[in-house]
Amino acid sequence: MKGFLPRTLHPGLQLLMLLVMMMGGFCVSYALFFAVAQFGYGLSVVEVTKAVAYPSSYPQGWGLLMTFQAMVLFFTFSGGALAFALAMGYGWSEYFSPRRLGEGWWLLAAAALIVIILPFMSTLIAWNAEAKFPSFLHDFEVWARASEDRAQGLTKYLTRFNSTTRFLVALLVIAVVPAVSEELVFRGVVQKNLVRWFSPHVGVWLGAAIFSAIHMQFFGFMPRFVLGLVLGYLYLWSGNLWVSIMAHFTQNAFQLLILYLTQRGQFGWGFDPDGNEAMPWTLVVPSALLSAGLLYFLYRRMTTPAPPTQMLTLSHDGVDLHRH
Repeated sequence: MKGFLPRTLHPGLQLLMLLVMMMGGFCVSYALFFAVAQFGYGLSVVEVTKAVAYPSSYPQGWGLLMTFQAMVLFFTFSGGALAFALAMGYGWSEYFSPRRLGEGWWLLAAAALIVIILPFMSTLIAWNAEAKFPSFLHDFEVWARASEDRAQGLTKYLTRFNSTTRFLVALLVIAVVPAVSEELVFRGVVQKNLVRWFSPHVGVWLGAAIFSAIHMQFFGFMPRFVLGLVLGYLYLWSGNLWVSIMAHFTQNAFQLLILYLTQRGQFGWGFDPDGNEAMPWTLVVPSALLSAGLLYFLYRRMTTPAPPTQMLTLSHDGVDLHRH
């Protein structure tokens, strides 16, 4: 496959080209969304803008906002990343998963890791939620708190599941689409180029910082940064994007499932996935130890070269043993 961008292009310029293509995908998503809103929901451009800003004031607000989120995220992130790979002259599997999935259980282990690490992450969430900025950043802190409250209110509106259908739609829009789209961009392109530009560890840490910062939730920066590190190292070790996609999906889907069951009165643990309270230390300490152990286990298994295969071939001299 031949692309119009040279593969020797500097990593910094590659990231710039990714940004350009994501902006193109963003424009496409907006055009398609307004078309869907006009012909599917019968709303004018002005009404659509108001419905997205104040969805609870419109009967179609929930569905319209879900459509908006899915289309913008898919076309901006997935579209931008996939178009970038083609522009570089790569097939999608070749670029995003240069290494075949070593073992099927890697996906299950990545999912299990996310569930096991949840109690430990709750301590980071609680600590970051109470973070205080220096006095000279007081105005910024006020603005950041207000932005955080608006985002939390929007999240609670979108995750108000009064039917199983709403839950399934949310599972697609809030779990599947972000897991695929964000991993394509942040691990598949951003981290890959940062690793080439600097070093593997610097690439993972910078990629995690960008991943967290882009969400614009300053009082949730640290837990999302740590999540980015976990996803980044899973991709670095495995060489297969499906591993980090599975972990990312599990992070979002597990919390949606707990929330759904809690709202239906079928989950009495008392854990609030939208809350900022730390879980008991009797859960946090085992969570940290088990997570560290599982990460080390995955590191050893994913980075161990596969044993050579053996193939027997017959020749006129007898049997030759070849290793591949």
